[in-house]
Amino acid sequence: MSELWVERHRPRTVGDIKGQTSVVQRLASYATMKDFPHLLFAGPPGTGKTTAAMALTRDVFGKEFRQNLLEMNASDERKLESIRTKVKQFARTAPFGGASFKIIFLDEADALTNDAQGALRRIMEQYAETCRFILSCNYSSKIIEPIQSRCAVFRFRPLAEAEVSDQVHSVAKSEGVALDDDAAEALVRISQGDLRKAITALQVAAALESKITRNLIYETSATAPPESLHQYLMACRQDGFHAARRRLRELLDRYGLAGTDFVNQLHRELYGADFLTEIQKLDLTELMAEIDFRLVEGGGESVQLDALTARLCRLLA
Repeated sequence: MSELWVERHRPRTVGDIKGQTSVVQRLASYATMKDFPHLLFAGPPGTGKTTAAMALTRDVFGKEFRQNLLEMNASDERKLESIRTKVKQFARTAPFGGASFKIIFLDEADALTNDAQGALRRIMEQYAETCRFILSCNYSSKIIEPIQSRCAVFRFRPLAEAEVSDQVHSVAKSEGVALDDDAAEALVRISQGDLRKAITALQVAAALESKITRNLIYETSATAPPESLHQYLMACRQDGFHAARRRLRELLDRYGLAGTDFVNQLHRELYGADFLTEIQKLDLTELMAEIDFRLVEGGGESVQLDALTARLCRLLA
């Protein structure tokens, strides 16, 4: 049976985790002591929060870690009833195999309703002796203060470019895939510090070709290369609306971009466009924010992108 490369190459112990050096050092000391307080992992997707939680659990309990672990995705079971029944039921039973405590891992805990978080806070108090909670979230501000104050908070940052590059080269070598340096650089660029996204994009490309090139990465990840976005901006500046609009349509069709994807990618590349002044970049940032808001709120994609092109032509003329 085929397996996702993200899962196949997921670190199994805290010591195997790459990146997040300060976080790993603190977790390694917990793994050595076989004990820790309630934990809150906060940070962007793909930065290792779930991996760290599962690795720490393995280090504490060994191969039988599943017997003392309740793993829940809080975005699926976000209501008060799930906390009162499933979590409380697990918390009140004795640990398996003579362990001193059990672990409840709530992934995406920021999706819990306020009522559910209130019930969770009470359970964390009642069963602190025999149960440890590990919560992961993208936004710690969505976790109520009484829960945050009961947890040791760990901030996960987007992985550095060098760390993502090392990992994708390692995975490619392990899977017997030839990866060009330019392709690895493209993976780093599209991932934006999200290692899961980089490895998934590598697997998708590898399913089509055994030799991974830069163009293949961009075409299979619905991402336009930087030079294409710069050419679109130059067309807005020099060639006028109709030529710029044609280039926009070519970009959308070739790389399969949605409107919001295009605006966000264009924004990321804006600051590398040396032919624009700082004032122009400020004006374009405000314009892109406005168009992005309209697209998210349900504005017609074609009309909004044409409006963006028209405004760009006027601002850059």
